Amino acid sequence: MMEPAMAALPHPLDKKSAGLAFVLGLATILGAWGSQIIGGLYPCELCLEQRMAYYYGLPLLLIVLVTWNRLPLAVWYLVMAIVTAIFVWGTYMGAYHAGVEWGFWPGPTACTGVGDAMDFNALSNMTPVIGCDVVQFRLFGLSLAGYNALISLAIVTLLGISIWAQMRGNRRG
Repeated sequence: MMEPAMAALPHPLDKKSAGLAFVLGLATILGAWGSQIIGGLYPCELCLEQRMAYYYGLPLLLIVLVTWNRLPLAVWYLVMAIVTAIFVWGTYMGAYHAGVEWGFWPGPTACTGVGDAMDFNALSNMTPVIGCDVVQFRLFGLSLAGYNALISLAIVTLLGISIWAQMRGNRRG
């Protein structure tokens, strides 16, 4: 027997917090692209890795939001748990990268170590390579990696509120 789809708008806090998490995530990845394309900040290897949470998590969250009232509750919980886990990983990556920038721990050797010898003639057609321990921009003492960690944590919190509100509403209803 298939579990019934979620009832229409039984718990407005669950959809509002999930929607806010999506908007916050979308604004963040658009800001990252804008800082690169318009602002001229080149992402390092860890910056690009941090974006993966948005590339995987936001489409899944969008599917949940678009199909909100048609999803079986078990599927809703599963996908929301997956999206939350993706952004927990994104929070970790942002905090790890910020720690590399502050010198709390070493970063990956691919973007903080000394590279192999190269042919200087190849430099003319290369894009700049930014070390993961190099901070290109700080605002109020935090780098973009630090802000990403905080934003990802906020997204995790909003998703947790959404799951909690859905669970709370289902116990009542």
